[in-house]
Amino acid sequence: MKKILMLCTSLFLLTGCSLLGEVNSSLEYADTATGYVSTVKEFANEVPGLAQDAASDTEGMKTLETELQTMKTEIEEFNETEPPQIAEGVHDKILSSNQKLLDGIDVSLNNIEDGTFDPSVIEDSEIMKTIDNITSLTKQIEKLGN
Repeated sequence: MKKILMLCTSLFLLTGCSLLGEVNSSLEYADTATGYVSTVKEFANEVPGLAQDAASDTEGMKTLETELQTMKTEIEEFNETEPPQIAEGVHDKILSSNQKLLDGIDVSLNNIEDGTFDPSVIEDSEIMKTIDNITSLTKQIEKLGN
């Protein structure tokens, strides 16, 4: 009887630990994803103004290029994040949007390099639409943390 009780207790503890680990992973992912979405929002707020500055100023162009490169790095780092099983759906949505965002950033960086950059392209581009898609996932991410 003691062996059965010990076995049941052990199984309960192992299951509980696994569940606790999943909860911790969900909370960590929610924090990471929330921080990433905040970074994307900041980028969205800054880039249109930087693009306008870049049109008339070589320093502004360098600043814009640096911000685009920095955001590209942020995206690539977030893409390496391993989501817990419960967050895979929202993570896949972010990854899909991130690919579009990377494509738009690459186009802008190529245009800067070629000297054909047009600031209106940023505002009307897939970049801003994709950022809206990413930020719209905020509520889903917040649910992971609750």
